[in-house]
Amino acid sequence: MAAADATPGASTPRTHEPPAPTVVVDAVDIVYRVHGSGAATARGAATAALGRVLRRRGGAEAGVRTVHAVRGVSFTALRGEAIGLVGTNGSGKSTLLKAVAGLLPVERGRIYTEGQPSLLGVNAALMNDLTGERNVRLGCLAMGMSREETRERGAGIVDFSGIDDKGDFSSLPMRTYSSGMAARLRFSIGAAKDHDVLLIDEALATGDRAFQQRSQARVRALRERAGTVFLVSHNNKSIRDTCDRVLWLEHGELRLDGPTAEVMKEYERFTGGRS
Repeated sequence: MAAADATPGASTPRTHEPPAPTVVVDAVDIVYRVHGSGAATARGAATAALGRVLRRRGGAEAGVRTVHAVRGVSFTALRGEAIGLVGTNGSGKSTLLKAVAGLLPVERGRIYTEGQPSLLGVNAALMNDLTGERNVRLGCLAMGMSREETRERGAGIVDFSGIDDKGDFSSLPMRTYSSGMAARLRFSIGAAKDHDVLLIDEALATGDRAFQQRSQARVRALRERAGTVFLVSHNNKSIRDTCDRVLWLEHGELRLDGPTAEVMKEYERFTGGRS
């Protein structure tokens, strides 16, 4: 193909490059191995563990049950997308998020990410004996903020969470918080920083309608700053309000990947409209 003549002073047509990928999941399998059925502290557990080690060295291991949590899942996430993960209980949603965050190894396949994904879940660890304010400072520092940034954003994080709406709870230990208050504070801390990839597990389902609206607005702001957001939720409305694309997992397999309206229509038909 011949090149077009270049005319001095002529404007060059602007090209719009497609969004860059932030997460590539390539044929990923995740397998859990469960050893025995008793608790680790049960009588004789050490003896049984030694027996398993010896059998493993001999090439066989008895009493091991494997759980294939994710099976051959592949997808590519692009910068600026908000992607929902739906599926019935035990479908592998949270497991997949943990693997993308680097917290779980994969059995087969590969996961490639841009930057360090940040997993924000309702079970994210905060220090129960420390006050909410202290947890805010520690959480911000752990995310790489400077001390000055932490001081500047601390009050705004507490305000966003709403934990002080009915009292001065930010000055009280986390152990005095309800589960909803603690979840709102975790989300507020995690969402205070722009992330290349933010993984949210059920955090938007907590709190009243006003907090959910603030959370959804924050997710949209993260996307506009060229981040990618993943949201696991059993609240179908949160998925519809927040995400433009949905991955539907069932029995560890990717059943459908597409625009939110299309995937949610099929998913709700499958579940009978239940969240």
